[in-house]
Amino acid sequence: MTLNDETRKQLIELARQARRWSYSPYSHYAVGAALLTRSGKIYDGVNIENSAFPVTVCAERVAIFKAVSEGERTFEAIAVVTSNGGSPCGSCRQVLAEFGLDTVVIMADQEGNVTMEMSVRDLLPGAFTPESLQP
Repeated sequence: MTLNDETRKQLIELARQARRWSYSPYSHYAVGAALLTRSGKIYDGVNIENSAFPVTVCAERVAIFKAVSEGERTFEAIAVVTSNGGSPCGSCRQVLAEFGLDTVVIMADQEGNVTMEMSVRDLLPGAFTPESLQP
């Protein structure tokens, strides 16, 4: 699937809107994500922090887990919106790699300006994938 400009803008806008539901009382760094699946469904997510920091969950993983819990396993693109257009953390990159290295990752700031766009393959070179477990 080729990601067209209209779909790209829609994903960014949905991720921007999702940020309002972020629970980020510690970092004050609200993140929203919008994940497009191959079936055409879109799942959003926000970061959810916890005072026990290791159990905090990023917006990207929330969106991915929502999709997977509803039977989706193949993703086309994910938009991630932060105040400054930051990129997914290492854990999110690894979870994205689990479901396909060709997924497009769009990073944008809170105004919707794209700061970077690349595939998971480019975002996580040398990714550990399910194929890595084959003898």
